[in-house]
Amino acid sequence: MFFRIAADIVLVAHLAFIVYVTLGGLLNVRWRRAWIVHIPAILWGFLIEFLGYDCPLTTLENYFRSGAGELGYERGFLDHFISTLIYPDIPPFVHIFLGVLLAAVNGFIYWYLFRRNAFADPAG
Repeated sequence: MFFRIAADIVLVAHLAFIVYVTLGGLLNVRWRRAWIVHIPAILWGFLIEFLGYDCPLTTLENYFRSGAGELGYERGFLDHFISTLIYPDIPPFVHIFLGVLLAAVNGFIYWYLFRRNAFADPAG
C-alpha cells in the first residue's frame, strides 16, 4: 500500500513539474525572482526531452510501482502518460516541435517581462 501511494505522489509531482516548466515563467509577474528556479527547471526539462537523459522522477516512480507489484514503464513519463493520451502515435519530430514551441512560449514570456522592466529592483 505504501509503495502504491508513493508512486502516485511521484506521478502527481512529475505532472506538476511539467506544468511548472511550461508556465512557470508567468510566476515572474508576481514574484520577480521566480526565474532563479524556473530557468534551471527549463534547462533540466530540455536535457531530459532532447538529449535523452533519464528523469529521476521516472526512475523513482518505477521503483515504487515495482515495490507495489505493478509494472513500471520503459519509456519516459511524457511518452508513457502525456504523449499516449494527448498525442497518440506521433513521430519524433513532433516532440521536437513541441519542445521548440515550449522554448518559444517561455522565451516570449521572459522577453515581455524584460521589456516591461519586471526584473528591476523596485527599491532602486
